[in-house]
Amino acid sequence: MDYKSFSVKELENLLADEQKRFKKLVKEGRNVDMTRGRPSKEQLEIAMPMLKGAGSYNYSAEAADARNYGDLGGTKACKALFAELFGVKSEEVFVGDGSSLDLMYTLVHFAKQFGVLGSTPWNNLKKVKFICPAPGYDRHFSICQQFGIEMVTVRMKDDGPDMDVVEALVREDDSIKGIWCVPQYSNPDGYVYSDETIRRFASMKTAAPDFKIFWDEAYIVHHLTDEIIETPVLLNESKQYGTEDRVFMFTSTSKITFPGAGVSAIACSVDSMKYIC
Repeated sequence: MDYKSFSVKELENLLADEQKRFKKLVKEGRNVDMTRGRPSKEQLEIAMPMLKGAGSYNYSAEAADARNYGDLGGTKACKALFAELFGVKSEEVFVGDGSSLDLMYTLVHFAKQFGVLGSTPWNNLKKVKFICPAPGYDRHFSICQQFGIEMVTVRMKDDGPDMDVVEALVREDDSIKGIWCVPQYSNPDGYVYSDETIRRFASMKTAAPDFKIFWDEAYIVHHLTDEIIETPVLLNESKQYGTEDRVFMFTSTSKITFPGAGVSAIACSVDSMKYIC
């Protein structure tokens, strides 16, 4: 429906009808779990044999015993695993704990409190904005809401955000400090960013020197069909333009093994790695 074309009276009638439907549903006492990305019990069972292999792992094969407090960036074995998933180098990977969303929140917090790689802390600026391609992931947007960051909506197309609009916005407005992206199977439409869109992200000019791309590779190994879709690695593409410091790529094993006991990771430039550590 094109709600903008409706009169106030028509909108009020629609609202009244929807409220009646909602009250009827409430009376039915339905209990529906609307959580996204929650694997079924059958999927969780697939990962069970992995636990049997833990006893043969050489915990002390690294410089630091993997069972003890480890290096800030993660164990070498885990960094290597995620480097393979991302398609980057091990030294460009930071390993966290269970939640990639928590890593995203932490990095926004760092930028607000301390700045990024020597930039002015965002808390000291009059206004901070993020581009939010829509429709998109509400939990990304709630991070902006939590920190008082103004959200700028850009329309999603079937090959990614409308890059003509994105490029114009970031080129002209230095208060725009970041953008949220789910480049593969973006919720809720399942769009995959085109190679051209990814190259434009890597090469675009930004008014803000501390502009960041929050690149959520939540579904990097979860293909919707038998067709395996491979796209350019943003961090690698950005090196061709000297913009690798703007890239934060995220993923986790939450939907690969056990969501409650997963491992998350960031792929970023070596300088960004030092900053995070």
